[in-house]
Amino acid sequence: MILSASEIVHRLEREPGKGKLVITPYTRECQQPASYDLRAAADTTLLHGQCTLLPTVEWVELPTDLAGTLRCRSSFGRQGILLGAGFVDPGFRGQLTLCLSNMGNDLIVHKNDRIVQMILHEVLSGGDGYSGRYQDSIGAVEAK
Repeated sequence: MILSASEIVHRLEREPGKGKLVITPYTRECQQPASYDLRAAADTTLLHGQCTLLPTVEWVELPTDLAGTLRCRSSFGRQGILLGAGFVDPGFRGQLTLCLSNMGNDLIVHKNDRIVQMILHEVLSGGDGYSGRYQDSIGAVEAK
């Protein structure tokens, strides 16, 4: 099941512990009916034909019963931007590193541009959370 805007807000307002979602900073303007827009953490130029790593402004913490799917916002997709590596495991904590490939003309992304949507899904019988090498990521993190 995909979480609605009201369920996302409800999860953000829970007491710390099981089931609490964290998106910091949370901005009402980024809340969509069934997703949350994540923003670029820095100004960057996406060059034609290249893949660029760009961190999000937001720090995200998913409880073990939620997973996230990342989708490029259509306004960027229409300009030839493709997003790779678009899944966030249950239990992940950190800034997300976006892998953006540009198949269109060179494009400048400005800090705080809403660039991807995070769609949150319930994970049934949530178990152990993510504990991999990208846990607690800060900034753009290269492949490890």
